[in-house]
Amino acid sequence: MIQKFIEKGYELVDKENVADICIVNTCTVTNMSDRKSRQILRGVKEKNPTAIVVAVGCYAQVSTKDLENIPEIDLVLGNNEKADIVNYVENYIINNVAKNDVTDVMHKKDFVDLGIITYTEKTRAVIKVQDGCDRFCSYCIIPYARGRVRSRKPESILEEIRNIANNNIKEVVITGIHVASYGKDFKNKYMLIDLLEDINKIDGIERIRLGSLEPMLINKEFINRLSKLEKICHHFHLSLQSGCDETLKRMNRRYTTNEFRKVVNILKNTYKDVILTTDIIVGFPEETDEEFEETYKFLSEIKFYKMHIFKYSPRKGTKATLMKNQINGKIKEERSKRLLKLSDENQIEYNKNYIGKKVKVLFEEKDNEGYYKGHTDNYILVKVKSIENLDNKISEVLVEEANYTYITGKM
Repeated sequence: MIQKFIEKGYELVDKENVADICIVNTCTVTNMSDRKSRQILRGVKEKNPTAIVVAVGCYAQVSTKDLENIPEIDLVLGNNEKADIVNYVENYIINNVAKNDVTDVMHKKDFVDLGIITYTEKTRAVIKVQDGCDRFCSYCIIPYARGRVRSRKPESILEEIRNIANNNIKEVVITGIHVASYGKDFKNKYMLIDLLEDINKIDGIERIRLGSLEPMLINKEFINRLSKLEKICHHFHLSLQSGCDETLKRMNRRYTTNEFRKVVNILKNTYKDVILTTDIIVGFPEETDEEFEETYKFLSEIKFYKMHIFKYSPRKGTKATLMKNQINGKIKEERSKRLLKLSDENQIEYNKNYIGKKVKVLFEEKDNEGYYKGHTDNYILVKVKSIENLDNKISEVLVEEANYTYITGKM
């Protein structure tokens, strides 16, 4: 969207400055996301009283009427309308009449390709290759906000990555709403692994990192081909959500803990330095103490490097909201703290195992304390002091110290 405005001659201003147009790309993954989106929308109008305020994105998509009743908002646009946002804003400027437009994403069949645009840092670019989700987990509103699976054409992705490589960016992150579904909507059966093989051939790209993955994507055939790609980072984020089979059933997650365990074993047997991270929801409706203990035991066995812990939040429009025995907030908090403690313990144990070893680091920036910071290919944060400028360089570091968030060493 930024690119579309810049192409029409608009200037992007820092958020500390006053703007003429304010775009808020809303999120709706939880009720908290909805609330924060509303707060931000009201806040930008307060700071920019004469600005045109536009709400776009997922909350705008599924809760249009909520936003139309907020006087601070001038325009409400859905996910299908993002590609044409400049025209909507300019029509509003000319006619001074809001034409809110939110069309049904469930009937959208094609990936909206906005051209060669990517979120980039100095050393890393995030490439969106897919949109939509067909899984319909019982707690999740995203399929209704994003629609069905739509995959971006491989030629567009590969062209973008070649341009990125020409700009000396060494790492790409392949992401989407449900990346494992990439290619599902293609007739030629060109799937995610085919795309990764083609990206691996691009000169200048040295690392390919995968975003959050559906666990059941990882099978012997997939990993056999993936293991031949030398640029693939040995870090996999597998979205588990619960370590209890009964809870997984209520979540409509479509796999068992035993199936998940097999996936973990495949990855650990393939990559000796593999690091696994995950998402976990605590306090899902009807989660008993016994079910939570099953989850805790399973997580203790798998030993994820890091776990992102979310306290279940009822989301209007999902099946889980209608389930009986919604869990008390205090219980959710207690369970969350136990899993966060386990996550920290795992992370420091992993990090300490690297003391005395050498690791390769892609350095990203220098912090205020004079340390260069970067990540190993399996996504451990590393900090070193160096006279040499290490920005955007891949260098070997001898690890000397470790805590639960990062490791430090010398060149």
